[in-house]
Amino acid sequence: MNTTSPGRDFQISDSGRQVSLLAAILFPALAAGMGWGIRGQYGHETGAMIAGALTSLTIVLLFVPQWSSISGARAAALMTAAIGIGGTMTYGQTVGLTHDSELVGHWDAFRWGMLGLAIKGGIWIGFGGVFLGMGLSGVRYRFWELFVLVLVLLGLAKLGVTVLNSPFDPANKILPKIYFSDSWEFEPNAQLKPRAEVWGGLLFALAGLLVYVRLFRNDRLALRLGMFAILGGMLGFPGGQCIQAYHAWNSEAMANGAWKDWVKHINWWNMMETTFGTIWGAVLGLGVWLNRRLIPSESPQEAVSLTPSWEAALCVFHGVLLIASEQATLGTGGHIVSGYTSGGLLMTLIPAAAICGGRAWPYLMVLPITAAPIIAKSIRAFNYSDTPHFSSGTGWLVIVAIPMAILSYAAIELMIRGQHKQSTRSFAAMALLLTTFTYYGLNTEFFEHGWPWKEWTGRTPNQIIFTVCAMALTGLCLKSIRRGDPLQSGSAIERR
Repeated sequence: MNTTSPGRDFQISDSGRQVSLLAAILFPALAAGMGWGIRGQYGHETGAMIAGALTSLTIVLLFVPQWSSISGARAAALMTAAIGIGGTMTYGQTVGLTHDSELVGHWDAFRWGMLGLAIKGGIWIGFGGVFLGMGLSGVRYRFWELFVLVLVLLGLAKLGVTVLNSPFDPANKILPKIYFSDSWEFEPNAQLKPRAEVWGGLLFALAGLLVYVRLFRNDRLALRLGMFAILGGMLGFPGGQCIQAYHAWNSEAMANGAWKDWVKHINWWNMMETTFGTIWGAVLGLGVWLNRRLIPSESPQEAVSLTPSWEAALCVFHGVLLIASEQATLGTGGHIVSGYTSGGLLMTLIPAAAICGGRAWPYLMVLPITAAPIIAKSIRAFNYSDTPHFSSGTGWLVIVAIPMAILSYAAIELMIRGQHKQSTRSFAAMALLLTTFTYYGLNTEFFEHGWPWKEWTGRTPNQIIFTVCAMALTGLCLKSIRRGDPLQSGSAIERR
């Protein structure tokens, strides 16, 4: 077994136990920072899955390279699906409490907004951490178990909304006692449009999930990674917003200071999101590193309970609901379908169960299924805006057909290779490479190619950051591919 001192380089052993602390923190931070920053262009639930896919693939590549492909794919797919749950929460007005021009200088509003961001951030990332731990712990979760579990979590969420997020009657200025959006408490004479909050429901659901994995399944890793993810979210959301709030509270001084020529080009909201992702990715990576001894050296059982026909039917059903909910302009009864993605737990019901019971679903989840709504939003923005980027045919070919064909082919090919003893290292390196360039490429087009050698805009700083992140992740993938497949070689000795 090859071991390296922390910080000396980024090599790890085939067991994943000797990954350096630097690599464990740095690469998940880069993946989550880029993913969460790109998420800002695409929206709540489905956008968050970009960061979930990039971060989880990075973690399984680092820590379980010797596992069988399907085991690593399941862990990555579970986090990818679950991190979308928190997108149900409204947070724009919570952010506004800390930096809106009407509230600048209002310290009570600032402190309350930061508290709300910490709670919402912890809940959001917490789900992703628990499900990642469920995939890495070696505890075998089955199809019907996950299906019933998510249904119970839906019930707990309903109860939590009733207890913590009710009553809500803005027409009569009646709001919940604990309310983290803009309210008449801070702006008594303003014409406000309060938003319904659901963080209490998700808090109940997350608590129920933590109790289940620890007390009923004795899954210590899922509990611990959930707690680290909660910590990462609680630090990340307010930590990122501190940057944006500092600018809002000191905008005049920054506009006339020594850095004014640089500051004017920063998109502070996107910088907040990128920082949020970087912080929680680093904390989650640290959590995995500290608890790496709880990760089995050998792959968990690869039992498959779903037939190919059932997998295909669930994939089509979920895909239709996903795209219809995100895109379609629906008539009577359309609100039922449109609520599929706005209810994060409901959107996770089929994927979580199918990932645990199927052979193809783990690969499909991290590749084409996660990408589908992002690509659908991209083609709408690029082809059907007031200033289209492409002609109709070119846009559909370049933005939709080619990426979806590549990702779908890769998912099936990686699944087939997994049946022939492909390791997680080979799977995760290829999947991470494809997802990195898919989302980086789409976002670059969204940013209208905000390269630093062109005239700088508010998108240029983040384009530079995302480029650095993409290059680092690409280097990690290429290095892993070059080192070969430990299962194919039959050796546990690293190649230099």
